[in-house]
Amino acid sequence: MTIQEKQERIIREFKALGDWPERYKYIIKLGQKLDSLDENYKTDDNLVRGCQSQVWLHTELDDDKVIFKADSDAAITKGLVALMVRFYSDETPDDILSHNPDFIKQIGMQEHLSPTRSNGLASMIKQMKIYAMAYKAKLQQATN
Repeated sequence: MTIQEKQERIIREFKALGDWPERYKYIIKLGQKLDSLDENYKTDDNLVRGCQSQVWLHTELDDDKVIFKADSDAAITKGLVALMVRFYSDETPDDILSHNPDFIKQIGMQEHLSPTRSNGLASMIKQMKIYAMAYKAKLQQATN
């Protein structure tokens, strides 16, 4: 599935849910389904700065694909990071850098997140793109 297809699927899922209380329940459920992050990765180095809750983001490069793993100590935040992991994980650094999560705006999430959660989500996205830039540089060095 391409990153654009992932985006379209997320939009369809949220539009099918209806009101925002139902959508928040879905976000929490996404967080509950997120694979546990190994305790060894819950370090200060993996903390996402700018989040009110604690969010840990760990990455690995598998061939040319970035694999994200994450966790949070707060239910809604964990659901948000699970959504971002689903969107960006198993994509190339170039795809991550060239695709913004437009679904956030299209499903109306921006209007329904508190300012602190919205800032935290922006920090997650920024950190994921920073990892993608680092992996892109690493891949370019490997080919030179």
